[in-house]
Amino acid sequence: MRFDVLTLFPEMFEGFFSSSVIGRAIEQGRVEVSLTNFRDYSTNKHRTVDDTPYGGGSGMVLKPEPLFRAVEELVRDEPIRPRVLMMSPQGVPFTQLKAEELAGHDRLILLCGHYEGFDERVRQHLVDEEISIGDYVLTGGELPAMVLMDSVIRLVSGVLGNESSAETDSFSMGLLEYPQYTRPADFRGWKVPDVLLSGHHAEIDRWRRHQSLLRTWERRPELLETAELSEEDRQFLKKLKEEAGGG
Repeated sequence: MRFDVLTLFPEMFEGFFSSSVIGRAIEQGRVEVSLTNFRDYSTNKHRTVDDTPYGGGSGMVLKPEPLFRAVEELVRDEPIRPRVLMMSPQGVPFTQLKAEELAGHDRLILLCGHYEGFDERVRQHLVDEEISIGDYVLTGGELPAMVLMDSVIRLVSGVLGNESSAETDSFSMGLLEYPQYTRPADFRGWKVPDVLLSGHHAEIDRWRRHQSLLRTWERRPELLETAELSEEDRQFLKKLKEEAGGG
């Protein structure tokens, strides 16, 4: 899988691309990344990429010419145009489901904005989709781009040492992940649940499923509205509500 990132600050990605899971994925050739400073595609001698907004107002707006030229250069030899994503607080919320969808693409182009945002013609005629990582505003699109890439890259086949890790993460099954424990079995009097030491895998799986349901019900109950639930799941949740006095 390949990512092309258009940014005015490529140096921000140096540590991100060289560390941890992301660094190994790139080193192993499972993921390819390319950084493009779209200032290099400015159409004037001063390499200007922004200008004052028509109609007045504070701040500066990113000009369309450098971004169009940069993307058109990147896709010149592509038989099928890669998907172009804009990191924007106005975009659709980024979720695990969206990460899984994007992981199905061979190549993605990410636009990282700054200042007061992009000229509207970039949105209308260059971008396929706008994506937001939350209802807040950041200085630029670089951090959201890193969040998106981190979430997507770990879904690429072979990136994680244990392929089942991604499948059991929070949100991957529509629920929050169950509690995890490791050695020692008794730490300062706080003991690992007996079922996890039993060696009875069916009971362990059942306990983990119930814990996922419990944690989701306590912390993110809205997720239960769309999660795939079995009849046993529904009975367990019904019992939780009854015990809590919720009927």
